[in-house]
Amino acid sequence: MGSFNAAHAAFFSDDEARKKIADLQQQVTQLQTQLQAKLDDELKQRQAVEGRVSAVETQLRSQGMIDLLNQINNLNAELGKIKGQLEVMSHDVEVTQKRQRDLYADLDGRLRKLESGPAPAAPTSATPPGPADTAAATAPQNANPSPAQPAPDTGAELKDYEAAHALFKAGKYAQSADAFDKFIAAYPDSKFAPSAQYWLGYAYFSQKNYKGAIAAQEKLIQRYPDHQKAPDAMYNIANSQIQLSDIDGARQTLKSLIAKYPVSDAAPLAKKRLAALDSLRSKN
Repeated sequence: MGSFNAAHAAFFSDDEARKKIADLQQQVTQLQTQLQAKLDDELKQRQAVEGRVSAVETQLRSQGMIDLLNQINNLNAELGKIKGQLEVMSHDVEVTQKRQRDLYADLDGRLRKLESGPAPAAPTSATPPGPADTAAATAPQNANPSPAQPAPDTGAELKDYEAAHALFKAGKYAQSADAFDKFIAAYPDSKFAPSAQYWLGYAYFSQKNYKGAIAAQEKLIQRYPDHQKAPDAMYNIANSQIQLSDIDGARQTLKSLIAKYPVSDAAPLAKKRLAALDSLRSKN
């Protein structure tokens, strides 16, 4: 009896195992079916996408879009050339501006000595007046007062002006601009005000603040159109416009400089710069 029960239990255990195996096989079959269905769907989607891409390519070819793309590539190449030419011009501007800074620093020092000193005696020689003599002659009248009216004490403003200029020569352009701006506000009628206004614009230019440079130099030209730094201010405006890609504006400024100040030291530089801009435009 005991052996019968054991055999019966073993029989049912085998049946149960077979049933579980069958269930697992059925589940595997279902999973395979689902996976195959998903693969079929993805294949259909891929084929549909490839069909749409092929249709688009066919349409592009039929509409001549390939030629248009080639034209775009050619334009990009031309833009690359223009960019390279502008970089060369930018380097030329920097070199020119550095030369100007060196020349102006020396000239400004000599002018300050003339402006702050007593009235010079009448010349007795036939030597023609030089640039420094011309600048001294165009300085405000209170720079050379008559003996009956002593010259005002310019020690404080001269000290402030030299301090601002020293910052510029040291390459501290932001501090120099702030110092020149404060000087102009404190001494609006100073004989040094035109030069301070010019160097303020140049300090902005050296910081690549080209809009600020233009605004500062325009003030100099408006207030002191006959000052010897007015032509240089216009040249600085043109170079600032070039940096801002305002080529037409720069050309107009250079033309105005040449017409208004034809014998200034800035006029030959303006002619060369204008010729370079015209050459660049003709190539494009």
